[in-house]
Amino acid sequence: MKPEFSKAVVTPLDTAADCVPPTPAETYRIRSADGHWIFAEAHGPEGAPLVVLAHGWTCSTRFWAPVIRQLVPDYRVVAYDQRGHGGSDLPPTQAGYSTAKLADDLEAVLQHVVPAGERAVLAGHSMGGMTIMAAADRAEVSLRTAAAVLVSTGAGDLLAELAVVPPFVRGQGARRVLGKLLLQSRMPLGRVNNISSAALKYATMGPDSSPARVRVTAEVVHACPVATRYRWSQVLGTLDEYHQLPRLTAPTSVIVGTHDRLTPPVHARRIVAALPDSQGLLELAGVGHMSPLERPAEVAAEIHRLAGIAQDRRTAEQQGSTAK
Repeated sequence: MKPEFSKAVVTPLDTAADCVPPTPAETYRIRSADGHWIFAEAHGPEGAPLVVLAHGWTCSTRFWAPVIRQLVPDYRVVAYDQRGHGGSDLPPTQAGYSTAKLADDLEAVLQHVVPAGERAVLAGHSMGGMTIMAAADRAEVSLRTAAAVLVSTGAGDLLAELAVVPPFVRGQGARRVLGKLLLQSRMPLGRVNNISSAALKYATMGPDSSPARVRVTAEVVHACPVATRYRWSQVLGTLDEYHQLPRLTAPTSVIVGTHDRLTPPVHARRIVAALPDSQGLLELAGVGHMSPLERPAEVAAEIHRLAGIAQDRRTAEQQGSTAK
């Protein structure tokens, strides 16, 4: 069956009020396979359907605040900080950074927060989506996954498809080298200012993003430690998770902004084509890479849609078992 492709037409939001992180109902320190500690927080009522959120490179749980506000109180939402980000521990060497480590951390989080016999809808933005792909062959992850939403992400060839380099730089080789230099810089970002915010908006957000949303994005990205930013950039520069896509067997949808310069729509289309249970591609017109901040209502609505699909399937399975 051919996957559906749809485009969402949206209007700009001019407030950052929903970007204020809600007070969590519970927080966790979760030990990963290598002994690394991961910070996670839960929002919403216990016993409600579970959603687990994995953020992207240079972000933190704060990044998900607008989406969390959209999902609560209908869901129990767990957001966690990827290793080296936010409240999670900082690995001391490059050995602590790999897609296998990302998969280890997601597996540990799911084992900790998803009760036996239950499943959660997973949503991953950028590196968070790559985390879900990397963990697709983990039995403990599959058992706990009801559905997945991959947001503004790619499975590989990130440097080759990068669109942050200005168009006047011609030649694939030159563009690739310059893109690598930009992404793998060790330069401290310093305080948020108008220049850094404008550069970040160009690279990561749509042209109609409000100043308030740009400011929040800059604050989140600037808070990321330099070592974390650099070490994960090394991993992302050689990313190749295409082989994992056929193993992601849960119903899965993909979201991308039409103005995404970091993971352009070509990535989303490749992912959709390789998924065994694709639930379609949602393109957000005029949106950049930071779609959960730029258009949280649409992202939350897609998570809700996938939760409904997962619930319908589980009901059908239970009815089938009863009939036997």
